[in-house]
Parts: sequence; C-alpha cells; structure tokens
Amino acid sequence: MINPTATIRLARPSRRLADTERFYVQGLGLHVLHRATAVSPAEHDLVMLGWPEASWHLELVGGSNLGVAPSPTAEDLLVLYLSRPVDEAMISELEEAGGRQVSQSAYWDRWGVTVEDPDGYRLVLSSRAWSNAT
Repeated sequence: MINPTATIRLARPSRRLADTERFYVQGLGLHVLHRATAVSPAEHDLVMLGWPEASWHLELVGGSNLGVAPSPTAEDLLVLYLSRPVDEAMISELEEAGGRQVSQSAYWDRWGVTVEDPDGYRLVLSSRAWSNAT
C-alpha cells in the first residue's frame, strides 16, 4: 500500500523551459529545487519547481534533446486550492511572467482563475478549500 504522505512529482515537457520557469517562479512564487543540464544526447535539461516544505513539485523537462513536444489540452490542469479569494496582484504577476488568463469552464470560472503557462498548460487558482467531498 502506498503511504498517503508520499511525495508527488508532476512532470511536463517544455519547449520554452526558461519562459515557463519564469512563469512559475516569478509569477507564482515557486522555488527552483533542482536544475540539471543535459550532458549527453540521451538526457534533457530539467528544472524542479516547488516550495521546500511542500510534498509535491513540478518538474519541467526541455532542451534540444526533448523527444516529446508539449501537447496540453484544456483539461490538463494544475489546481491550487487557496481557501481564499484569488489575489488580483497574483494574476497580474502571472501575466507579467508570461501567462495568459483564459476561461476554463463555468465551474472553474466561478471558483477561481485559470492562467495558461508559456507552454499552454493551465494553472487554476481556486478560491475553494480542498475537501474529499468536492
């Protein structure tokens, strides 16, 4: 059985690694937890982003050796439950860092704000609190 406190890594390919890193670091406030540069054709560049105290992180992989192009859909969401209204200043910071606010759906538009990162993946900032019942 898996321990429910296990660390989660969400990995995504990126054609715009530096731009996407800037979006999550400068726009959202994540930290660079690890960085690696490809040293052989079998490797790729990567950056791991998150908060040091969190049990999850976002890994972005890219560079000239990237074999899979990003192919985000409208349902590829990274949802952060803020338990409070979304701060307009945060939306502005995400847009200044290369994001673009989009309409996600009636549900998410009611309960948060959706911003596309430079690769087209969607970040939802939800004003709701997470509950197993929602």
